[in-house]
Amino acid sequence: KMVDPTLAEMGKNLNEAMKMLEDNKRKVEEENEKKYARKDIPGPLQGSGQDMVSILQLVQNLMHGEEEEETSQAYRLQNVGEQGHMALLGHSLAAYISVLDRERLRKLTTRILSDTTLWLCRLFRYENGSAYYHEDDREGLLKICRLVIHTCYEDYTVEGFNVLYTKQPVIYISSAARTGLGQALCNQLGLPLSCLCRVPCNTMFGSQHQMDVALLDRLIKDDVESGKLPLLLVANAGTPGAGHTDKLGRLKELCEQYNMWLHVEGVNLATLALGYVSSSVLAATKCDSMTLTLGSWLGLPAVPAVTLYRHEDPSLSLAAGLTSSQPVEKLRALPLWLSLQYLGHDGIVERIKHASQLSQRLLENLKNLDFIKTSVEDELSSPVVVFKFCRQYSNRDQTSHAAQTSTIQHPIISNERHIYDTFNQWLGEQLAQLVPASGVDVVELEDEGTCVRFSSLMTSAVLGTEIQDVDQLVDCLKMKIPVLTSTLQLREEFEQEVRRTVGLLYIEDLSWPGLGVVRYDYHSDGKNDDKQEKELEKINTELLKKLNELESDLTFSLGPEFGGQKNCVYIGMVTEDLDVSELVETIAATGREIEENSRLLENMTEVVRKGIQEAQLQLQKANEERLLEEGLLRQIPVVGSVLNWFSPFQALPKGRTFNLTAGSLESTESTYVSKAQGTGSTPPPTPTSSLVKQRLPGKKIFKRSLRSSDAFSETSSVSHCDDLEKVDQRPPTLSPGQEQGPLETEKPEEQKEVAQATDTEDIHSDKSPHDCVKVEEQESQR
Repeated sequence: KMVDPTLAEMGKNLNEAMKMLEDNKRKVEEENEKKYARKDIPGPLQGSGQDMVSILQLVQNLMHGEEEEETSQAYRLQNVGEQGHMALLGHSLAAYISVLDRERLRKLTTRILSDTTLWLCRLFRYENGSAYYHEDDREGLLKICRLVIHTCYEDYTVEGFNVLYTKQPVIYISSAARTGLGQALCNQLGLPLSCLCRVPCNTMFGSQHQMDVALLDRLIKDDVESGKLPLLLVANAGTPGAGHTDKLGRLKELCEQYNMWLHVEGVNLATLALGYVSSSVLAATKCDSMTLTLGSWLGLPAVPAVTLYRHEDPSLSLAAGLTSSQPVEKLRALPLWLSLQYLGHDGIVERIKHASQLSQRLLENLKNLDFIKTSVEDELSSPVVVFKFCRQYSNRDQTSHAAQTSTIQHPIISNERHIYDTFNQWLGEQLAQLVPASGVDVVELEDEGTCVRFSSLMTSAVLGTEIQDVDQLVDCLKMKIPVLTSTLQLREEFEQEVRRTVGLLYIEDLSWPGLGVVRYDYHSDGKNDDKQEKELEKINTELLKKLNELESDLTFSLGPEFGGQKNCVYIGMVTEDLDVSELVETIAATGREIEENSRLLENMTEVVRKGIQEAQLQLQKANEERLLEEGLLRQIPVVGSVLNWFSPFQALPKGRTFNLTAGSLESTESTYVSKAQGTGSTPPPTPTSSLVKQRLPGKKIFKRSLRSSDAFSETSSVSHCDDLEKVDQRPPTLSPGQEQGPLETEKPEEQKEVAQATDTEDIHSDKSPHDCVKVEEQESQR
């Protein structure tokens, strides 16, 4: 049988294009050119045109050009297999088929549309249904709303919105529905928001993510009594957050009672293709319409969503936009038509079954983990698993953990809900980063708060998730649970230690996932707020730098980029062997050292500046006295030289020396008489306090020995600790030639002023160079 050469060429070109786009290997010359090419800036259209290879190469560079810069972030493309190539080929074929003559195009599109609709209705147990294919998953519900309006208001086609004034339509939607769905419907339909009624979920009985049927019944009765027309009810077979299914059987009975339309959407509709279907989901086959998102369920890129519906009047369907007389509109189903044939019935069922098995495996493993609380509707068939870390939730019954359990059940601190939300947000982000193939994400639920969600039907086919990925996810979760429990237990102890420590200020930041936030409190009298704020920022920045230089397993940072406190040190997650008292003591001691060095440098700078000014005044006064002693004649250029030759004037050179120890100016007269500088008084040495306690070899800072991991005997441990205490209590002695850490250098401007004053004004130090160095060292110790 002959093959259309155009179709063969199209398939060949598509394969070559996909290979080129999926090839991440580029030549070194192209990489070097790419680094300096500003490809993101639009340029002029080339007049001569480009070949297909060059254009595809440009597309490849735009797709993968920034991969080197995004290596720090989890970057994963959709797993496009052969079935994905078929879906992409469908778009190319649709463009080619659209140029056929009208009769052939009509026959081909009718066959494609009827085949795809028949397959989907049989696959998802929806008998005698019609299908509408759309790109936006909300567009199907929008068309259904228009169909219901045309059905309930007979004169709507002629009079339009005027007929809605007599009986205002009401659309009922669950409070657990997608965010912004109801508002989008009202905006597209031109209805006021008063036509939208949000139905709350259960509060006393049943799932807290299911629509409250009794309350819905009362709402409908109230609307009917007030002259409104109940139009449509949007139910969920798998809420967007927790994946729970509404009581579709009772909702269908309620809709039949009030002559309402029932529309169902949700991820759990995919399980209709399986052999075993829960009764709650199976009731969706009796609804009036449902929306299926096959692209994410089967891992098919760029395939449309499908809305299946039942209606007997084709003219109203045409008026609502559910059907079209244009053959090109029917070609939307072509990518799905090709992909369904490629996968086959067994392949489609196997993909959905594999996703459900992944969820069941994760759920079974989570049941055996302590401090993990799961939230699933049906433990046998729920494709969505939602879990969260909760320190008050434990599966252990062992008596050895009685003390730990009592601590867990104790109320932690105020704002406990907010802290758990922060920790679960961190947990979800860590798991998504460590196991990107799992597809876990963070979801905000109204009652449970922040949780981690694993929706295998929405991600497994796209990311290619396998059983080993779920096992790896569980292993990572097991590693993170001890860190979370330890941080939560030590958080209150850290707060108490900081509040008891002078010089430290505890900052309560409930949105920070870590041990806590601390600030070195700096107060200086006589300074304005701006100067004190700058000094505070300088000290805390230097404190953060020194803490990061320590050999520890802790993470110190400036906090989040947005919304964090200024001039603070944020401490990340910790382990159970953290010595909180040593950590707080080290932070306080380091901050005090930085503050003392800053004040010492500031005081010395001020003393030197005042000394220079005083020396200038005294030298000016000494020059005036010398002029009076020498007389006026000696100042005349020629006469003064002759007079000095006949009668020389003997005068000792007068200068000033600045004593750094005493902070005073002294005369240099004794220096010129004795030909040597005086030693002056030397202040006693100030011992430097060690910021870090002595620890065992190989042991990192801020670690305390755990009883279970202590390798020494009790006697040896006590004796060793006594030896360390003796070493700590031994006063440090300084030999005369021992050098201490040099003082921080003065500012360049101040050094320049001191040097100029010394050279031009004859200011000399009354100390020898060696003694001056010692004085500076002793000042730094002070």
